Amino acid sequence: MPSANETVPEARRTDKAQYVLAAALAIAGVYTIVDARGLNIGFGDPIGPRVFPYIIGTATVILAVLLAVATARGDVGEGESGEDIDLTTPPDWLTVGRLIGVLVLNLLLVNLIGWAITGGLLFAGCAWALGSKTLIRDLLTGFLMSVASWYFFYQLGVELPAGILDGIL
Repeated sequence: MPSANETVPEARRTDKAQYVLAAALAIAGVYTIVDARGLNIGFGDPIGPRVFPYIIGTATVILAVLLAVATARGDVGEGESGEDIDLTTPPDWLTVGRLIGVLVLNLLLVNLIGWAITGGLLFAGCAWALGSKTLIRDLLTGFLMSVASWYFFYQLGVELPAGILDGIL
């Protein structure tokens, strides 16, 4: 029996969900490393395209191991206590569903009608899903940003699908 000055240690809690997250991180890291082996190495390129996926994959595996070790030691994540977040409010599944719908629509249409159009629709759709009431401004902003990003990536040598605007952009 502990004396009056001693405290009884709390029972160790293990958050098994953290092990699942650690396993998912490890799988993603290993997949990134293995997938990077399939990248072609250009002649005269001293670094090559494999370096960054190797770094990111290795860092992901290391983080997975550190998370598993921390979980085994009994570390438990602390709930968010932000001043502007009400943790008792349930998630807004309607907004989540709208966002998922906009993203899936973008995935389905990007090769068909092109990035310049679907990027604008993606921006406007996400703004709408998050509560924006200014559809025209959102569409204009989205189209300007998507066309600008299309040209930016084109200058870098990354070809985003032009879709129906092929030959115009």
